[in-house]
Amino acid sequence: MRDLLDEALAGVAARPTRLILTTLGTVLGVAALVGTVGLGQTAAGQISQKFDLAQATRVVVEPGDKNGQEGEAATELPWDAPLRLGRLNGVEAVGTVSTVNIGDDLVRSVGLDGSEGKALNVMAGSAGLFEAVRAALKTGRFFDAGHDQRADKVVVLGKHAAERLGINRVDGQPAVFIGDQPYTVIGILDSVSGRAELNDALIIPNGTAKAAYDLKAPDAIEIRTAVGAAQLIAGQAPKAIEPNNPSNLSVDAPPKQGAVRKGVESDLNALFLLLGAVALLVGGLGIANVTLLSVLERIGEIGLRRALGAARRHIAAQFLVESVIVGLLGGLLGTAVGVLLTVGVSWSKDWTPILDNTLAFGSPLLGAVIGLIAGTYPAWKASAIQPITALRGA
Repeated sequence: MRDLLDEALAGVAARPTRLILTTLGTVLGVAALVGTVGLGQTAAGQISQKFDLAQATRVVVEPGDKNGQEGEAATELPWDAPLRLGRLNGVEAVGTVSTVNIGDDLVRSVGLDGSEGKALNVMAGSAGLFEAVRAALKTGRFFDAGHDQRADKVVVLGKHAAERLGINRVDGQPAVFIGDQPYTVIGILDSVSGRAELNDALIIPNGTAKAAYDLKAPDAIEIRTAVGAAQLIAGQAPKAIEPNNPSNLSVDAPPKQGAVRKGVESDLNALFLLLGAVALLVGGLGIANVTLLSVLERIGEIGLRRALGAARRHIAAQFLVESVIVGLLGGLLGTAVGVLLTVGVSWSKDWTPILDNTLAFGSPLLGAVIGLIAGTYPAWKASAIQPITALRGA
């Protein structure tokens, strides 16, 4: 075995330029595998982290199935639900939201297009709604609890509703008419994470909706929790709102974070593993081609060894070991390049690099296996050469 390794190392080192070119294919293949899988896992971590921050903190409570027994009143959400839920540990913001029935009334603004009415949705909310849905202002301000208690005729416009009404600033206290009733615009939304329909609506305080449109109860309650508390709050919220019949309420909570992260990672890893496998295939074909070429160039050497007593298995073993050495060397260098690539890209993007230890430590062995597979046919080809034929050809 020692003589075999010595001969194989001597054969590999005898042609350093060819060794570099042959190893380069495996280096690129293993580097592509380690780098793509590493970047895939890192990207999956970032995607799932953003999901956690944007969506996995949202819990929505609504009335349950209203088709109860005959004579049974439909479940209604209480107006003080935000106060009850605000006492729960893990709740960061809470607010109610409702769709207001304005009948056939149209919405128009005072201005050049004041005579043209628009069919826009009108929604009502509590003062905490905007924080609960992560609303951001383009200009102006949100209404507060004082507006709600006094039933002030103020409105916050969604960004798309503001565009349709031709309003882009509030410093001049513009007004809009819902039917024949004027409302002062105090703010314009720029973005909403929780309820996209708010971007297309006019939002008025709950007190105003109760006074003007006889709004009986909220349609839903929006809750923003601390990261990791959504599942707990989803279980506690119905009991806090309706302690006698919590089952009458419907709770929409995000899936567990682990399940989302695993789903994203598995999808990305499958894609990147496919790309890495293609790169490894190219590297293996490179080893096979160069090893086969080496067999053709060393026919005289093979014939001499066979004439001096080397058996076919000895010739085959030598070429197999040479291929394994090339593959192992390429695997080591490729792993290093892949790890550096993952860390470098993560550093440039300010990400936390994530890399599977099994892949990092197993890739050099994978390179050796690729070399073994790629060298099988050339080794068999070399062992099949007859001594007299090889010497005559030399």
